[in-house]
Amino acid sequence: MHKYLLKRLLSLIPVLFVVSLAIFLLIHLVPGDPAAAILGDEASPEQIAALRETLGFNDPLPVQYLHWIGGLFRGDWGTSFFMEGTMLEIIGSHVIPTLQQTLVAVGFATLVGVPLGMIAAVRHGSLSDRIISAFSSVGISLPSFLMGLCLVLLISVKLRWLPSSGYKSIADFGWLTHIRYMLLPGIALGFIEMGLIIRMTRSSMLEILNADYMRMAKAKGVSRRKMFFRHALMNAMIGILTVVGLSFISCLGGATVTETIFNIPGLGKLTLNAVMRRDYEVVQAVVLLVSLMNVLCTLILDLLYALVDPRVRLD
Repeated sequence: MHKYLLKRLLSLIPVLFVVSLAIFLLIHLVPGDPAAAILGDEASPEQIAALRETLGFNDPLPVQYLHWIGGLFRGDWGTSFFMEGTMLEIIGSHVIPTLQQTLVAVGFATLVGVPLGMIAAVRHGSLSDRIISAFSSVGISLPSFLMGLCLVLLISVKLRWLPSSGYKSIADFGWLTHIRYMLLPGIALGFIEMGLIIRMTRSSMLEILNADYMRMAKAKGVSRRKMFFRHALMNAMIGILTVVGLSFISCLGGATVTETIFNIPGLGKLTLNAVMRRDYEVVQAVVLLVSLMNVLCTLILDLLYALVDPRVRLD
């Protein structure tokens, strides 16, 4: 186990190097001059040129990249052109709302998707199976921004059950208020993932239930409950864990839309504002952080496979 973890952690180095290089090049291909954005429309060309020289924008791209990477190794993630504080402080104040929204979305998708997928598999070919399958298709097809607007219109405007937008932290307002503000964006963000989890759970369970050893267990008189939960569900857990982990990655990267609709001060909204203002340092730091979290999520999934299925070996 320790050797496997060490190998995987060492493998992160070339992955993050390639990711950082891609991020840096893509950011610098975006049209616009950060120096001009910082100084405003009334700045003279001389002032813009002087600021570009001060910030190092006139250096060749390889030199700028090496300067940025060198800062990362020293714990310096850069400096925002428009926001006060260090980069870690800026990201730290925005990453918590994004993680909370993502956890609510994945929790909703899992708690709804797995039971519905199990019911559809057990009642394969019945009316309930067809209804659940149609519901999963709707979930996969409905964009998160449209789902969010529909939820605001129905739940907030018409029924007045939940607030339409905003963010309330746990420390300042408590768990109940925090969850009330997180439910709508979490459902909107996790609705697509719910449809995917339903489909994966249903197909994985059906494959296990139709296996020969399940027929043998039934012939030997094994109870239906034991067959379903102990054998079918546990053997289908690898596929379910995979789609749940991928849902976490997808929600983490797709939170920008729901954060904009529901006015949540998360990483997505921070990145969108930074792109609009040409705040390159913030965009580079956020995208690199999200990439690192995605890679770590994949590593955690591999470890969970070994815990769920003893046939999976970590060499």
